[in-house]
Amino acid sequence: MTQPAKGIDRRQMLAGAGLTAAVAATGGIASAAQAADAPAAGWDHECDVLCVGSGAAAGTAAVTALAAGAKVMMLEKMPILGGTTAKSGGVTWIFNHFIFREQGIEDPKADALRYVVRYGYPRQYNPNSPTLGLDENRYRVVEAFYDHGSAAVDHLRELGAVQFKQFRLFQVDKPAPDYADHLPENKVPTGRALEPAVGSGSTQGGGSLASQMHAYLKAKGVPILTRTRVTRLVKDGSGRVIGAEAKQGDKTIRIKANKGVIFGTGGYSHNVQLCDVHQPAVYGSCSLPGSTGDFIPIAQEAGAMMGNMGLGWRTQVVLGEALKTRGIGLGAFVLPGDSMILVNKYGKRVVNEKRDYNDRTQAHFWYDPAHEEYPNHLMFMLFDQRSIDAFGGAFPFPVNKAEQPHLVEGQTWDEVFAGIDAQLAAWQDRTGGARLAPNFSSNAKQSITNFNAYAKKGIDPEFGRGKYLYDREWHLLFSARRQGTSQPENPFPNNTMHPFSAKGPYYAIVLAPGTLDTAGGPQINADAQVLAANGQPIPGLYAAGNCIAAPTGQAYLGAGGTIGPAVTFGYIAGRHAVSA
Repeated sequence: MTQPAKGIDRRQMLAGAGLTAAVAATGGIASAAQAADAPAAGWDHECDVLCVGSGAAAGTAAVTALAAGAKVMMLEKMPILGGTTAKSGGVTWIFNHFIFREQGIEDPKADALRYVVRYGYPRQYNPNSPTLGLDENRYRVVEAFYDHGSAAVDHLRELGAVQFKQFRLFQVDKPAPDYADHLPENKVPTGRALEPAVGSGSTQGGGSLASQMHAYLKAKGVPILTRTRVTRLVKDGSGRVIGAEAKQGDKTIRIKANKGVIFGTGGYSHNVQLCDVHQPAVYGSCSLPGSTGDFIPIAQEAGAMMGNMGLGWRTQVVLGEALKTRGIGLGAFVLPGDSMILVNKYGKRVVNEKRDYNDRTQAHFWYDPAHEEYPNHLMFMLFDQRSIDAFGGAFPFPVNKAEQPHLVEGQTWDEVFAGIDAQLAAWQDRTGGARLAPNFSSNAKQSITNFNAYAKKGIDPEFGRGKYLYDREWHLLFSARRQGTSQPENPFPNNTMHPFSAKGPYYAIVLAPGTLDTAGGPQINADAQVLAANGQPIPGLYAAGNCIAAPTGQAYLGAGGTIGPAVTFGYIAGRHAVSA
């Protein structure tokens, strides 16, 4: 996900502008009555390939199947198109893409697969195994991402559906580093991220990506129904999926799909019941309200094998905001500021504050068996006047303090710590009783003292903050200096660290774990077919995107690490469904 440019109302942009663009580009959305030809006997509509959802996965599947000669139909349960893709930055992370080939940059398959498996499946990774330690199916799925990702992008380009360019960090005008650029398995650590060549950037991003697909489909006469929620699959006597039932208000419709049904319906971040079971520490999500995991019970009823349900694309969220509304506008993606640290309930640093959102948020989940608790369950972002003045407007720092209602302020650290504990007391019935430990104040002050010494030397011996390219260059993007700031440039050797001011005021914001969306669900094979409990594909049923168990495991490989696999497996599903 990419951060909005400075000076833009980020929440308004993310929650509205991208989605508005997605609707506008379609020229309006067909009503149910306008959408399709007269139904066949027993069916309300008939097509070859039915695509469920309207984000990157379902959109790519629909475009691909249509280009292959299939009659395609798209269903979206929300009133507007694009799903969470339309709210994202629209970045698409792809191996060995056309720009690399134009530039003569090699991105060899063997190295690429080692990077994915080392990062996404670290407990299984075995470089000496022919499947790198994975079971055969999951290895083939990872392999399919490499084999077909660049072809998917090329196909969209050749059709004129979407054009791409390389995503570059606009503050430094360099290709974006991967989120694990430092792993030795990653031989091409920068440049794999692409974005829409038209309507790119933070103001449109995913809205442009999704809306260009919809415009292509609309121009070809593809029926697109909104406010239409698929509720179950229809199988024939042999067990093949031949269609689906859906609800439009109180009305049930039946759609025949002669070649296949492809789901690209998002995760389940807004299904509290599922999250309580599989994601118990999710307080809020950047995903759209439609991410309620509709495909999971549908797939289970169809006999699907479930993959890892606990996977998710993580981000920290402002706790007060998430408690007010689960569907948040922004996560705390790359934390701004240089005179800033995170501490846990004991006042101790527990993570490199400049690591990517997905990996950094994992630090919340560590369990302390000696005290039967999760000491990092909540984290406390401590910073000073310098950081809020220099970087105000980089979320969650406000430009004006009144814009951040959950900001804790004090002239001394003791006043700030008392303010934090007062917030926790008000929220304790919803956080498992989380409160600061008795020694929080002394430990936090020592953490600040230690950090000040690290900043002066430019080396963080505890967590390596600023050691890797990702930390330094993404810091420039997410900690761009506020126009009009009176603060000088950071003169210390590590641009991600600056000593705290000796005098207040000081500030804090309580952070909690959240998601961009979940990434757990049914298991697919290398052809994007949903597998049955016996490991064999369910004929006629395909899926891609956040509604399935993520093909890349727990790894958010780089900017666009969710949309890249969504586009790839949407493309695979569209091709296979037509040819099957």
